Amino acid sequence: MEHKKYNVVNKSVRKKDSMQLLLGKPVYVDDITPGDALVVKLLRSPHANAIVEDINVSIAKKIPGIVDIYTWQDVPNSRFAIAGQTYPEPSPYDRLIMDRHVRCVGDVVAIIAAEDEKSAIKAMKLIKVKYKILEPVLDFRKAKDNDILVHPEDDWFPPVQVGGDPKRNLIASDIGGDGDVDAVIADCDEVLENRYHMRAFNQAMMETFRTYTHLDRYGRLHVISSTQIVFHVRRILSRALGIPKSRIRVEKPRIGGGFGAKQTAVSEVYPAFVTMKTGRAAKIIFTRQESQIAGSPRHEMEVSVRLGADRDGHIRGLDLYTLSNTGAYGEHGPTTVGLSGHKSIPLYTGGLEAYRFGYDVVYTNTMAAGAYRGYGATQGIFALESAVNELAEKLGIDPTVIREQNMLREGMKMPAYYGETANACALDRCMARCKEIFNWDDKYPVRDMGNGKVRAAGVAMAMQGSCISNVDVGSATVKLADDGTFNLIIGAADMGTGCDTILAQMVAECMDCSVDDVAVFGADTDASPYDSGSYASSTTYVTGKAVELACDKLKKKLCAIAAGMLGCEQDEMYFENGRAYRTGTDQSVSLADISVKDQVANDIAAVATVSHSSPVSPPPYMVGMVEIELDRYTGEVKILDYAAVVDCGIAINPALARVQAEGGIVQGIGHTLFENITYNAKGCPIESSFMQYKIPTRLDMGHLRVEFENSYEPTGPFGAKSIGEIVINTPAPAIAHAIYRATGVWHRELPITPEKILMSMPEE
Repeated sequence: MEHKKYNVVNKSVRKKDSMQLLLGKPVYVDDITPGDALVVKLLRSPHANAIVEDINVSIAKKIPGIVDIYTWQDVPNSRFAIAGQTYPEPSPYDRLIMDRHVRCVGDVVAIIAAEDEKSAIKAMKLIKVKYKILEPVLDFRKAKDNDILVHPEDDWFPPVQVGGDPKRNLIASDIGGDGDVDAVIADCDEVLENRYHMRAFNQAMMETFRTYTHLDRYGRLHVISSTQIVFHVRRILSRALGIPKSRIRVEKPRIGGGFGAKQTAVSEVYPAFVTMKTGRAAKIIFTRQESQIAGSPRHEMEVSVRLGADRDGHIRGLDLYTLSNTGAYGEHGPTTVGLSGHKSIPLYTGGLEAYRFGYDVVYTNTMAAGAYRGYGATQGIFALESAVNELAEKLGIDPTVIREQNMLREGMKMPAYYGETANACALDRCMARCKEIFNWDDKYPVRDMGNGKVRAAGVAMAMQGSCISNVDVGSATVKLADDGTFNLIIGAADMGTGCDTILAQMVAECMDCSVDDVAVFGADTDASPYDSGSYASSTTYVTGKAVELACDKLKKKLCAIAAGMLGCEQDEMYFENGRAYRTGTDQSVSLADISVKDQVANDIAAVATVSHSSPVSPPPYMVGMVEIELDRYTGEVKILDYAAVVDCGIAINPALARVQAEGGIVQGIGHTLFENITYNAKGCPIESSFMQYKIPTRLDMGHLRVEFENSYEPTGPFGAKSIGEIVINTPAPAIAHAIYRATGVWHRELPITPEKILMSMPEE
């Protein structure tokens, strides 16, 4: 479908805050909040599973500068969840602010409030804790129905029934499908059955978790935090602290990266508790070590794939089972796991006769997992795309051809994607274009470069969603300012994605003005209209549609004001080119004149607020191709070339969309080749800094190219779908494929390190 030409939308506009960032102006939590707040530090458990038998803080409290020290005896006894999700939360209420039973290394044992950091650290060393050490369950494959219970308490509470049973270490379980998958697979010429294991990965955002709290001039708790979810944080704090939401205000400044980590309220409750106890301002800033060992990483998952196909490559049956490790607490556990199947299986709707998808999510005594870009789809796509590549190699069919035979195409109904129809799908064009720009036919054959160096290529495709359908709410307020410009007020959080700029472009397009004439404010629970927050790739699609609808509503109000100025009826007026015109005449009124009238004897507010929710979540699609050079003598893998073509509908800002894609691909390269969270025998995380936890740099990404194939999504603003998450999903299966081509060995567990490659290399 051809889309119309836009004046502002589909153009690369400079980000609203780019100069502030470039010039190092104060924009982040620690920049804009007072430095004289109480310093909050947390004493953390060194044990993976233990009971605090006794804790003595009397000596530590005598340190000069210590205001108070709190333990499990001082906090409310009401369990809550810290997942930033729409109420009623699918995640179980399984946390206390501090619990006598510590369930992982890093669990909080004491909250220290001090005048300065030096005093807090000194006091921390003087707190005496006596633990009753219990045996932990660390292997998630052995967690279900284990005699060791991570959550034996009786007040464990699931707001939504999702198949959880804490007496089985289970927080969610389900199975579903379409057709008789066993019969279909039994009738296939080729059956492929394997397990794929993706470890937990840390988001490693530049700005660690941090929160400032104080009591405002009305005695309300005012929270300024680096968060993606201001409204959810307010609800979480209300339950955790036992105070009404009306007494809490949450706002976020510029966020220094989140990638999903800040969709969980990791840090907010501790300074909030201190402020409520002392009446004083408090601030917590996680160290890098704390962010690494007590953050909110990706869920470790093992995905079992059973695939049935004919000899010609026609994929007829798919059977997926996912085992997910939520860690010590359940936040995001029930919701991430579904994406491993629902956002991988539909890619092969083309000829699929039957599918089944089941899962279990289990507790272990490891760091609690959370939301991370891709949100479960990343793990499922690694598994299924690897399986399809294995099938292609086994049958001797080009893996791009086997995908062209089986892929989802526009207009197809997707039984494995909640029965939705692919109204906008350029996946076939993404594949064709990617093959062209990557030069697939020349790079697919393995090339021996001499001296142990081998070059090879791999491919993968992916899908994601554009919101949580029938759940997410995006809202926007657009109002005319008193000089004819506009204010846009949102509850979505710009965390580097550029949503402030993208949504301002939509206002500018609708109201026929410059992006510079749109001032953006958000997110603040006192001033912003309700918005679920920035996650699930929903901002452009859901909040963007709210902006578009709010502008339509505002135009009608502006025409009504102008009609009064011209002495005619409102239905005689229309809005165009930034002016209100009277039909059939040469009469018109400028925005500047309307804004003056808005202030004088006017009873029509020049402001419009719209909330929007979508019954569908149209998937974006992507194809990625990688060329690697592998050293057979050392196992080292170098990324030479990565080409990606993305269908995100209409890109509202192509430059920002490209940056999103590039960043996601690099993150995907990192967790494929070297990122990992591992534990010692006692359950202590090993990678506590960037010395141990290796993240990719500019030198690790090779030559990276991103292009877009437009489709037009009828339910999205200006035809747009999402882009934020899908871009992380193709590197793992594509690189694993290329490594197989170079070595003859399939690696079904990430990360694929040089050591693993070398040790698995066949004897020559």
